[in-house]
Amino acid sequence: MIMGIDMFTDSAVIRRPVVITASGRHGSRCDDCEARHSGMCDALSDEDLSLLSRSAQHVAVAAGTLFIEEGDQSPYFYNITHGNVRVFRLLPDGRRHITGFMSGGQFLGLAETGTYAFNAEAMDEVHLCRFNRVALNGLFSEFPALERRLLNISAHELTAAHEQMLLLARKTAAERIASYLVNLALRHEGCVNGMLPAAALALDLPVSRSDLADYLGLTIETVSRSFANLKKTGLIDFHNAHAVTLLKPRQLAAVGNGAA
Repeated sequence: MIMGIDMFTDSAVIRRPVVITASGRHGSRCDDCEARHSGMCDALSDEDLSLLSRSAQHVAVAAGTLFIEEGDQSPYFYNITHGNVRVFRLLPDGRRHITGFMSGGQFLGLAETGTYAFNAEAMDEVHLCRFNRVALNGLFSEFPALERRLLNISAHELTAAHEQMLLLARKTAAERIASYLVNLALRHEGCVNGMLPAAALALDLPVSRSDLADYLGLTIETVSRSFANLKKTGLIDFHNAHAVTLLKPRQLAAVGNGAA
C-alpha cells in the first residue's frame, strides 16, 4: 500500500511516500517472535496463538514511515512485534507533542471512536501484526483470555498516562529527565521485580534529544542542560548519544520523585 502523508521534521513538514509491505496472511511467525512472551500474546497457548495468527496480517514498516495518521478511519488494530514506534499529535501551529514511545509487545489502535486520535511513526524498522478490528472483536469470544489481557494492559497504560500528566504538570526539568531514565531502566532485564539495582546500569537510549524534548514538554536546550547537570553530579554518564549509564539508579529515582 502506498500513500502520501505529511511528515514532521525538526525544521519543516515535508511530503514523502509511505510504503507498507505485508508478508501475507498465512504462516505463523509466532515461534520466533520476540514479542511472543510479552503483551497480549503471552495470554494464549501456542496452539491458540497459531489460530490467532491466521487472522493477522504481518506487516513490515520502514524507519521514518508514518503508518497511522490522526483523524483517519481506524479499521486496524496493531500489535508491535519488533522495533520502536513514536506516537504523537500535531498542534494546529505545527508543534509536535509526543505522547509515548512504544515497542515489542505493545499495541495500537484499539479505539471505539472509528478514527485514530494520534499519529504513529516507525523510529526504526518495525514489524507488526495487523488485525481487522471487526474480526478481532469476534476473536474475543473465541479467546476470552486475550480480551482479559488487553483490558489489563489498557489499565496499565491508563496508569502510565496519569503518571505522565503528573510529570508534565508538576515536575521540574531535572525531575522529568530523571523520571524518564528511571522508567526506561525499570523495563531493563537488570531490574528484577520492578526494583532498581544499587549498581550502575547501562542502557540504550532509543530516542533523540528532540524526541525527548517533545515528550517531556521541554526545549532541546533544556534537555541537554539537564543531562549535563545529572552527569556533573555523578548520577549518569554517556558513552555516546544513544548509550547512557545510570551510575546511581536509586539516587536518580529520588531526583525523579523530588526527594533529592
